Amino acid sequence: MNSPDISRHLESDYTSPIRDPLWSHIYLSPGMIRIINTEVFQQLSRIKQLGPTFLVYPGATHTRLNHSLGVFHIARRIITRLVRHPDAPSLTLEGVKAFLLASLLHDVGHFPYTHSFKSLPLAEHEQLTGRFVQEGDLAGTIRNDLGVDPAVVAAIVDESMDAGGSEEVRLYRSLLSGSLDPDKLDYLNRDAYFCGVPYGLQDIDFALSRMVPVGYDGIGLEESGVSAVENILFSKYLMYRAVYWHRTVRVATAMIKKAVHMGLQDDAIRPEDLYGLDDELFFARFAGHPYPPFELISQVGNRRLLKPAADISFDPADTGHQRLTQMATRQALEQQLAREFRVPEHQVIVDLPDPVSFEAHFPIFVDGEAHEFAEKSVFSADVVSRFTETIRRIRLMIPHSVSDRLDDPRKVLEDAIRSVE
Repeated sequence: MNSPDISRHLESDYTSPIRDPLWSHIYLSPGMIRIINTEVFQQLSRIKQLGPTFLVYPGATHTRLNHSLGVFHIARRIITRLVRHPDAPSLTLEGVKAFLLASLLHDVGHFPYTHSFKSLPLAEHEQLTGRFVQEGDLAGTIRNDLGVDPAVVAAIVDESMDAGGSEEVRLYRSLLSGSLDPDKLDYLNRDAYFCGVPYGLQDIDFALSRMVPVGYDGIGLEESGVSAVENILFSKYLMYRAVYWHRTVRVATAMIKKAVHMGLQDDAIRPEDLYGLDDELFFARFAGHPYPPFELISQVGNRRLLKPAADISFDPADTGHQRLTQMATRQALEQQLAREFRVPEHQVIVDLPDPVSFEAHFPIFVDGEAHEFAEKSVFSADVVSRFTETIRRIRLMIPHSVSDRLDDPRKVLEDAIRSVE
């Protein structure tokens, strides 16, 4: 049985409402209000949650700040559910506060333009978050106004940090980043809402009501909750198919990634130049820069995108396709095609999204006995593999003038992939 102080805190200390279009009202404590008023948190209001997705879905201009408040809201509901459960592990009030702070602040180190920087030689945004919560006014507010050690908050978000063997931190890490975490429950619903598509909507109340604690390992579900997780996984698939990996979104994302990657390689920028930027500062940083590949960034800002001239399904059994999972191989192929097309290297992009998981890893309890999720769900390994194969595509992106003079861009792409050593 956990201390009644934890229940009193969760039920009584969160009294200041913020109106949210998705969850109606999100209630914060006075200390949390001071957190969201810090400069580092307010910068999230200038980072679009979905980056260039507004080029396709004009309503998708919601921000990381909106999302962060939503993650906190769901995290508070999850921890309240677990604390009230008779099998809940022993928790501390400071630990619960640290978890809620981690849920609110998990994105303060996030780069602008969503995942355009993924796989680049940069610090992970979780590591940057860990740094930010231990510095300046934010750290002081966490320590003095909420009575929490900023290092504990940082360790929950940044799993590369040493947690000192804390079982409680291990639990909070599992809750914040898992198959049924508050991050996913908010972004699927929020992204679908602002894009105006029906795919991401979830029955949050039902999912939370079926959660059960599994010691310090995280959560499990009662058997009746399997359908809630299946809905989440299928929604995730549909959102990737229709929104996150929409071909126009992929083109804009790939153009920014290409510019930044080449800039880092050629020492036109340093990793430190990219940390702590929001969308506005990012575009201002590269406006008028003489390094030619950076023109891709201004092209995205002005919606002058490269053409997705050809695409083919990624085949994990194809040796050439497998080689393209390496960024260096894709770059070599881009250089080869740029020579053939007689255009600068930065005007040719071979795009392959990073793999995404449609699996769930937590126990399902039937009459008190634990089973693997896959045993009780239609989401078998074969189904999950097929989901990924259906939407993961290799795309050739080139200037419209080059595409217009190619008889068969798809054949050009296939022949180039076969030529990769």
